[in-house]
Amino acid sequence: QVQLVESGGGLVQPGGSLRLSCAASRRLWYASSMAWYRQAQGKERELVAWIGNDGLTNYADSVKGRFTIFRDMAQNTVALQMNSLKPEDTAVYYCKGIFNGNEYWGQGTQVTVSS
Repeated sequence: QVQLVESGGGLVQPGGSLRLSCAASRRLWYASSMAWYRQAQGKERELVAWIGNDGLTNYADSVKGRFTIFRDMAQNTVALQMNSLKPEDTAVYYCKGIFNGNEYWGQGTQVTVSS
């Protein structure tokens, strides 16, 4: 069993920045991939950013150029740096990890972009 715990959400004005962090209970070396998803109220959960074990990344078109996913192996965390935030980025953000073919999710952290 792997626990994932997100942190860093909050309220930010449009154009602002936030950094989300996902702490894993198992070393990230064992993850085949890590990802951030989000779910806005009344909408389906969607993939935001993905990072493979080899460091390759992929992003949703809506966040390309604004969001960056990266791993801190020393801290054993996966972060999502979010810049130039827009009201439409408002959602609950979830961390997901694949370890030994099993899928694990965090509990989510709320991000609200509003003036």
